[in-house]
Amino acid sequence: MRKTLVRESIFCALVACLLTSINSCKPKMEENSSEKDSKLKISLAEWSIHRALDSGTLLAENFASIAKNDFGIHAVEYVNGFYTKHAEDEAFWKMMRARADSLEVKSLLMMIDNEGDLGNPDSTERKKAVENHYKWINAAHILGCHSVRVNAFGDGSKDEVKMAMVDALKRLCKYAIKDSINVLIENHGLYSSDGKWIADIMQKVNLPNCGTLPDFGNWCTAVKWGSTQDKKCKEEYDRYQGVAEMLPFARGVSAKSYAFDAQGKETIIDYAKLLKTVKQSNFSGYVGIEYEGSNLSEREGIIATKALVEKVWNE
Repeated sequence: MRKTLVRESIFCALVACLLTSINSCKPKMEENSSEKDSKLKISLAEWSIHRALDSGTLLAENFASIAKNDFGIHAVEYVNGFYTKHAEDEAFWKMMRARADSLEVKSLLMMIDNEGDLGNPDSTERKKAVENHYKWINAAHILGCHSVRVNAFGDGSKDEVKMAMVDALKRLCKYAIKDSINVLIENHGLYSSDGKWIADIMQKVNLPNCGTLPDFGNWCTAVKWGSTQDKKCKEEYDRYQGVAEMLPFARGVSAKSYAFDAQGKETIIDYAKLLKTVKQSNFSGYVGIEYEGSNLSEREGIIATKALVEKVWNE
């Protein structure tokens, strides 16, 4: 009897240890739980203040403070382009983490641009692009982010770039999962602004830390980056269909805005329609404000977007 109890105790301990090991390898999924959460959570995308950062009016090192103290927003999304000289500087990222923590501002993700095309059909160049992204995954981990956002660009046919992206994402996700980091694709023009194309990539990769960041803008399939603010794009994917197709894999949502009327409504994007789609899905993460217009100042645009999101969400 005593030996049986000992064996049972050992078995239970082994099972508990195994479960702990498995759970420790899971990516951070708290930003998109399977349970619906009607409470609005807002974050600020750093691109919303890119003109002020480029001019030196604001400093990227103060991003967490700017979000909280200027706009009352307690979660942030970084853009790697403002930190290129600090890319592999662990001390810098630890300092940024300490600043955000002291302000009780949550770091959500790192947006990665200009590190090579992950969808490059050439395997050597694609491998180089994948490895270029590693340093930003490391930075995101130090900051405490749950994800990095990458682009799905490449020169080739739709199928060639798709299969290259599947390969690149599998490699990136394998590297990122050790730090519980998700790898997300945003619609950013060309093939990536085709919601079905992105959804098919997600299904082919089929990894728990691979997902999407649907953007309310950027649905022009004719140009890189895909901005649709001037309404001149001749090849535009239906934004409402595209967001719906990407939402099942979403770890965040980018509430892009361009211009507003006198009543505070976005003049290009039907926010009521899009936010209704978001609310009716299982998405329960952060809605990231990303003002990209020019008629208002960046500060005014952020405030207008935040007010619109809050108003529409609570209607």
